[in-house]
Amino acid sequence: MGSSLARNDIHIVFHIKYHSMEIRDEDLGQVFAYIGGVIRNMDGIPVEIGGTGNHVHILTSLPKTISLSDFVKRIKAYSSKWIKTLDKQYYEGFCWQAGYGAFSVSYNALDNVVRYIRNQAAHHHRTDWRDEYKQLLDEAGVEYDERWAFETD
Repeated sequence: MGSSLARNDIHIVFHIKYHSMEIRDEDLGQVFAYIGGVIRNMDGIPVEIGGTGNHVHILTSLPKTISLSDFVKRIKAYSSKWIKTLDKQYYEGFCWQAGYGAFSVSYNALDNVVRYIRNQAAHHHRTDWRDEYKQLLDEAGVEYDERWAFETD
């Protein structure tokens, strides 16, 4: 085999720290676009990015040259720093929670996950992020301890 070929589609979810302020609705589009740029700069493919003021969902094809943990770490670091430039006073203490959830997605299921991410605003009129996250973990068969899965730091 002459070259390394891979496609690893991942649904990533992470939340703001509890003491952090939420991202304002008017800033969400810019934040999602910026995160897409960060992903492209790491040779990833952003498929869909969305969420609400307190958490983000990213459907992406993971670059073959970086680990998932380093990929998420960079997305969170670069976006957190950039978000603070949107309004230095309002976002001064902004930061993401330390952890994240990541779920592999079959190529055939991409459209379903895209619809799910695009429907976040309506979805969260009925379900809070905690219940949503628990459902994602349960559906993926991820074992977790609620004391640590929702850690605030």
